[in-house]
Amino acid sequence: MSSQRTPHHGVLLVDKKPGWTSHDVVAKVRGLFGQKKVGHTGTLDPMATGLLVVCLGRATRLAEYMVGHDKTYEGTVALGATTDTDDAEGNVLSRREVPPISEADVQRLTARFTGRICQVPPQYSAIKKQGERAYAVARRGGSAELEARPIVIHDLTVAVSHAGQCLDIGVHCGPGTYIRSLARDIGEALGCGGHLASLRRTSAGPFNVAEAQTLASVEAVSAAERGALLKKPGSGLESLPRVHVSKENAVRLAGGLSVEVADLPEAAGPILVYCGSDLLVGVAGRIEGDGLKCRKVLATREELDLC
Repeated sequence: MSSQRTPHHGVLLVDKKPGWTSHDVVAKVRGLFGQKKVGHTGTLDPMATGLLVVCLGRATRLAEYMVGHDKTYEGTVALGATTDTDDAEGNVLSRREVPPISEADVQRLTARFTGRICQVPPQYSAIKKQGERAYAVARRGGSAELEARPIVIHDLTVAVSHAGQCLDIGVHCGPGTYIRSLARDIGEALGCGGHLASLRRTSAGPFNVAEAQTLASVEAVSAAERGALLKKPGSGLESLPRVHVSKENAVRLAGGLSVEVADLPEAAGPILVYCGSDLLVGVAGRIEGDGLKCRKVLATREELDLC
């Protein structure tokens, strides 16, 4: 008799502890749920804590639609020292005296680093330059020439702490933002340098860390009950347009055929297709006229028979 578990499909919100890589979390979730198809929607550095959105089973097919979520963070910038990684885990490159920081300085910082700005990624990042990861170049003592990239910081709060030696920051930002780079740039703007001393991700899109589970709490739940910790596939995609189709059309879409749908949303991008009350058939795109064709199919034939 096979001991293989029935695969789970859904979204697990994990409150990552420090010292774990995002890959470590994925590997642990694979073991806890007994399945290989697991991935996350946005890396957290090992030193960081907080929300990591993990997709299991068929939900991994939807991860690409979640990577563009806005995110919020709470962190601390240590002033007066720069590091090669732009965080507390790197080697110190320089030390400078920290000047007194006034309320006017804080206001200038928030104004300078809020809105659409350009940011140079850290040397220790996964960005490829001439086919090689920047961190690989940095680890052998080199320096990749990384161009500044446009990012959006919707909101930035700054408060002086630790007797003026640190800044506590709150960040609401768009995708592609490096908080390590922000810490570095804030330090340079003050003329003393700085690096990220701590970081916690508090939200990603509609998900909040208050909803998340630690891996220890997931492990404490029996294997038979862990599926109840998952959100349904499609969770986190509430901003995407959606349509409901008949069972007949759902079967056609799942089989790779196109269908005509009345009152189709005026959307050039992905459209979620549902059948019945809440069965997510897949992700579709518009074709000529009012046509719809699935790009990704999530529902099985057995599920469609019940919708």
